[in-house]
Amino acid sequence: MDIGIIGLGRMGGNIAKRLMRGGHKCVVLDRKQDALKEVQSAGALAAKDSADMLKKLTRPRAVWLMLPAGAITEKVVAEVAAEMRAGDILIDGGNSFYRDDIRRARTLRENGIRYVDVGTSGGVWGLERGYCLMIGGDAETVTHLDPIFSCLAPGLGKIERTPGRERRDPRPEHGYVHCGPAGSGHFAKMIHNGIEYGLMQAYAEGFDILRNKSSDALPEDERFTFDMGDLAEVWRRGSVVSSWLLDLCAIALTRDGDLKSFTGSVADSGEGRWTVEAAIEEAVPADVLSTALYARFRSRRDHTFAEKLLSAMRYEFGGHVEEKK
Repeated sequence: MDIGIIGLGRMGGNIAKRLMRGGHKCVVLDRKQDALKEVQSAGALAAKDSADMLKKLTRPRAVWLMLPAGAITEKVVAEVAAEMRAGDILIDGGNSFYRDDIRRARTLRENGIRYVDVGTSGGVWGLERGYCLMIGGDAETVTHLDPIFSCLAPGLGKIERTPGRERRDPRPEHGYVHCGPAGSGHFAKMIHNGIEYGLMQAYAEGFDILRNKSSDALPEDERFTFDMGDLAEVWRRGSVVSSWLLDLCAIALTRDGDLKSFTGSVADSGEGRWTVEAAIEEAVPADVLSTALYARFRSRRDHTFAEKLLSAMRYEFGGHVEEKK
């Protein structure tokens, strides 16, 4: 297939490269010329603007937006939709709020434009590892885009298969799932990110307790000095707490056990807040996820080793750099 991609940042550029590796044609657009030239050098066709992009695509045209949630996405959705025709498809692969997706889908449907929201997880590693995709939209459109989704997804890989899935939809085993109507993909990704906050906080606090076991405030015979990198490494192998996040902890702690390059000021993308708000709306207790969000707020005032490890994990999986004060 051919597809337009607008936004070639940490993930958008790699999404284009992975699609081109799979034989798809990509027409790309980004205001940053360096990002545009890099993806062009990998084989993409550059567009001058959204109108030019659509001229270079075959109908029904599909355009994937990979932009920050909020005003910039709203602006580009309006610009692209104004140039589209009935049957064309607009895909938001960023981290938009799910209610914005529902509204956009309803508005675009009036002109026959199809809208798909894709919660995309994989960070800066997605080019090689593939992307976990949570998709919202009508079934016919999602099926039409299957060659794109299957190319971006990791595939079966070496993960042990779950017993009992033989007669179920095969797509989740390959790393992508049709969640339901517009908005459902980003809602699933929102909760995914809320869970991510909790998992990261648990690792961060645990390693902070380990590190402080050498404190002078403890009795001398109860002081232990642990090698953080070694513990992260051994837990990766056979432990019930093994995960990709732990893999990233091991990378960061092996590189620098004290995490000197991080201050511990941890940003939140907004999805953790939305997850807690959804829990309140549904009257669902979310003690861990709420606390993990509040810990990030506190990190901007008071830094501990735990916050440094949170920053290190965010850098490893997403290339997120701490905000400068």
